[in-house]
Amino acid sequence: MSEFILKGLDGSNPLGFLAAVGTMRVVTAAWPTGRIGMSWKQFSGGWRPRLIIGYDLNENRFLEQLEKKLAEMREHFAFSFAQDLAIQSDEFRSVVDKARCSATAQDHILLDFLVAFGSEAIADEKGIISDTAFRTMSGAGHQHFIGFMQQLAKETELDHLRSTLFEVWEYRDDKPSMRWDPSDDRRYALRWGEPSGDPIKTVRGANRLAVEALPLFPTMPMGRRLETTGFSQNRGHGVYWSWPIWEPSICLDVLRSMLALSELQVRSPDRDKLQSMGIVEIFRCQRITQGKYRNFTPAIPV
Repeated sequence: MSEFILKGLDGSNPLGFLAAVGTMRVVTAAWPTGRIGMSWKQFSGGWRPRLIIGYDLNENRFLEQLEKKLAEMREHFAFSFAQDLAIQSDEFRSVVDKARCSATAQDHILLDFLVAFGSEAIADEKGIISDTAFRTMSGAGHQHFIGFMQQLAKETELDHLRSTLFEVWEYRDDKPSMRWDPSDDRRYALRWGEPSGDPIKTVRGANRLAVEALPLFPTMPMGRRLETTGFSQNRGHGVYWSWPIWEPSICLDVLRSMLALSELQVRSPDRDKLQSMGIVEIFRCQRITQGKYRNFTPAIPV
């Protein structure tokens, strides 16, 4: 039995939380016959994930296996069937049909990602699919939502994973960034200098691991609108994402259910009810749109 405190990840940071649950999803696939659990503990000034793996591993062995499993996605069709999600509904439906026919109980990764990306059931007046609330870009400025995933899959190495999971983030890596970190909000009014001349620096391993979290947040048509697990949107009040922090060690299947709890989305969650489920904190951030890009604000506890 091995225990790792992933002290590089902060559960109050949208990117940090996604990287944590993405890590759990990959680890569960990497050790399918072992006991895998994750909880959170207050450590070094924040909520940090505590990962349990039912094998005797040291840090190096854990990282090597994690990198090996992530490497399987470097040429995966989930990251290469398109550059962005501005896809015609009939084209997307064709990809989904092929994925459905080829999926097996052992391998349904492509289908999991497609369900997370969007749905052809709801399209705009141009026939473009509705997509995930996690989408932050659509090709403007050479920023490609799926294309960046493929680049991250090809360029992320073991040292990126080590610095992401076990070290304080130093933001020393070059782009791409998925724009899920509040630090990616580069509005002029929030910066000392004009942002267009600043090089974009990010934490590559965090972005790579966060991509692996997307299948845990499937989309679903609700009336005339596509909804993304974990998000709430009210006309005139914006789009918000809420996520839980829990203390008991849970497996991936329990996590899937926990992320979809409707109680997390209400304005004032019932803390007593959530406490009985082991949830000790709820963080919420707003998704904002600036020009052609989306960003996420710093989260607050609710």
